[in-house]
Formats: sequence, structure tokens, C-alpha cells
Amino acid sequence: MIDAFISSILTVVLTVVFLYKWIIIISALLSWVRPDPYNPIVQMLYRLTEPAYAFIRRYIPTVFGGMDLAPVILILILIFIETFLGRLFV
Repeated sequence: MIDAFISSILTVVLTVVFLYKWIIIISALLSWVRPDPYNPIVQMLYRLTEPAYAFIRRYIPTVFGGMDLAPVILILILIFIETFLGRLFV
């Protein structure tokens, strides 16, 4: 019973991490084309990703050669979390 509950929670957490990785990828790709800042989808992506970017930028310098690497660093962190949690309960 407890194993099924923990497994269900782990599945939900891993799904959220997976979806957030795609949100970061889409947001990073959109930043290359300068989308309309008043578009509701662009605003939602900005609100979902910018707090995490700001947290990373506070501790790690992320701008190299005019390119912000905060999305790459965040994706690597999420891959680590995904791998760690996946192997922890397998």
C-alpha cells in the first residue's frame, strides 16, 4: 500500500520535471525570435521560467559571450533530479 503511494507520488514528480524541461526548452527557443511580450503564452512561459533562472543567476554567473546559459544549467539540474529519483525507487 505504501509502496504504491510512494510510486504514484514519484510518477507525478517525474512527470512535472519532464514537463518543466520542455517548458524551459520552448522558452529558450522563443527567446531567439523575440516574440510579442503581450502574448499570454509568452507571458505564462516567462512567469514559469524566470524565477528559476533568477535563482540560478544569483549563485552562478550564467552569461558567457553574450549568451545566457541559465536554461542549460537548469535543464542539467532537472536531468540530475530525474535520474536520481528514478534510480532511487527502482
